[in-house]
Amino acid sequence: MPHAARALAIIAVIAAAAPPAARADETPRHGLSMFGDLKYPPNFRNFEYADPKAPKGGTVRLSAIGTYDTLNPFTLKGVAGAGAGLLFQTLTVNSGDEAFSEYGMVAESVIVPKDRSWVAFNLRPEAKFNDGSPITPADVVFSMEILKAKGAPFYRSYYGDVVKVETTAAHQVKFTFRNGDNPELPLIVGQLPVLSRAYWTTREFDKTTLEAPLGSGPYVVESADPGRSITYRRVPNHWADDLPVQKGQYNFERIRFDYYRDATVALEAFKGGEYDFRQENVAKDWATGYDSPAVTEGLIRREEIRNEQPTGMQGFVFNLRRPVFADRRVREAISQAFDFEWTNKTLFYGAYTRTRSYFSNSELAASGLPSPAELKILEPFRGKVPEEVFTKEYVPPTTDGSGNMRDGLRRAFDLLKAAGWIVKDRRLVNEKTGEAMAFEILLSQPNWERIALPFAKNLERLGIQAKVRTVDTAQYQKRMESFDYDITVEVFAQSLSPGNEQRDMWSSAAARTDGSRNTAGIADPVVDQLVDLVINAPDRQGLIDRTRALDRVLLWGHYVIPNWHIQTWRLAYWDRFARPPVTARYSLGFLNTWWVDPAKDAALRARRPARAN
Repeated sequence: MPHAARALAIIAVIAAAAPPAARADETPRHGLSMFGDLKYPPNFRNFEYADPKAPKGGTVRLSAIGTYDTLNPFTLKGVAGAGAGLLFQTLTVNSGDEAFSEYGMVAESVIVPKDRSWVAFNLRPEAKFNDGSPITPADVVFSMEILKAKGAPFYRSYYGDVVKVETTAAHQVKFTFRNGDNPELPLIVGQLPVLSRAYWTTREFDKTTLEAPLGSGPYVVESADPGRSITYRRVPNHWADDLPVQKGQYNFERIRFDYYRDATVALEAFKGGEYDFRQENVAKDWATGYDSPAVTEGLIRREEIRNEQPTGMQGFVFNLRRPVFADRRVREAISQAFDFEWTNKTLFYGAYTRTRSYFSNSELAASGLPSPAELKILEPFRGKVPEEVFTKEYVPPTTDGSGNMRDGLRRAFDLLKAAGWIVKDRRLVNEKTGEAMAFEILLSQPNWERIALPFAKNLERLGIQAKVRTVDTAQYQKRMESFDYDITVEVFAQSLSPGNEQRDMWSSAAARTDGSRNTAGIADPVVDQLVDLVINAPDRQGLIDRTRALDRVLLWGHYVIPNWHIQTWRLAYWDRFARPPVTARYSLGFLNTWWVDPAKDAALRARRPARAN
């Protein structure tokens, strides 16, 4: 599945022209779907959630938190500038209103044999980088090789089953796979960002850089001032402007990200007219933070848009690399101390739903007891996974929301005692070693302290010393990459078609790889096998059953204390924009499909507060 791994807001593609002697099952296609038919036929004009008549022009200002020190979003080193993905394009682009379908961008068509043991992309002859040089198969070969060799660890696992990439015709490149057991791999290869071999030949790919890399995307960097701002300018007469997959999109002339110290300062700057658009993720701010004359007078619009996007899992994550968290009973006991009901009522105004699955808000989420199909998958692992996987539905601890956690703490004490921990002088200590239980909860945003501190207070009632520490963005990223934390907050984003990216989240190999998304440090052969089963699912129903089986094992492993989710986008924006009447089911598409409405913009300018340059 496509996944928003770190700093990857990049676009995708598929399609090509077949070699003369193509067999019947190797006919060139304009797009690919993971399972089922494509929504859009050959020669479609545009995605229905984009308006081909949308006007181009105007500047949009957005916010970012912290700072950045590189414009290369593909490596582990440095913090990439916000929006850096706008510089690049991929072989294929996802459709925002299909579960997992891709259509041609840099590639004109795609060829996939029936056994899916390889994929070939025929490149568009008109595709070019933003210096005017053509995109060639050699650039595509280079892109795969450099990302696997020197890119972030994500790429090595994501493209791990690609064993060969070669030029097979003047405009064709072929990827050969380890075997044909990974049906989504042709689509995953389509997400490959295309890089310029000539450009990178004279530069070090794995170093931070403030020189904007050469790309083929719809924008180039106009100016970069680390710690303050970064501005992108639209490429005039971009080579892909009239392609169906880009028509009516990327309408802003300039996109500027202004950097702020923290989210509180950023919110005040928004209300003061310093930037234009905000997607609100803090329930308290949504409920109380927009008490502003600009809202009352209608200059700022607030809107909630329901979506069908899988919410994945957000939670407090245990780092199993720390011996204190090795025992599952200890992790479950600590989970009892997080009072979601009180948190939701007191801090979030009842806005959220407790997350109960790593694949929540989708048909992939496990619920109830395992189905016969799931049991067939899980049975070989009986005795190697918790028995609850087979006998109980996973339900996070619940309270009455009053703040009285007596029952939960009693359950926690029982679990801790069984795991060899006792209370001595009001401290929880290991019965054998006498070592006190103490750990740190690492945060990157101050607004999380109001959530973590009550949690730490409840842990104190168990005799556990939990220190809450908030660090700056650069330090947080460095510590996350080296797994230097005890507990932290993480989001495991998911799509409707999970696949190769699951290795980077859960596999034993990823647990040993700095910079991977296996935040919890899970190194379990059973999880490895279940991930492989998900990747190799033969059809949609098989994918559902296998993903639910994986979900159950992860949930009962108590690797995460589940947080919460919401099924709407909460938007606040100054009233100068227009958008198509149709919103994609799985993508908001603000930077892709919205535009500045000249009449609204003129009316707002007459009333909006003056803002800084």
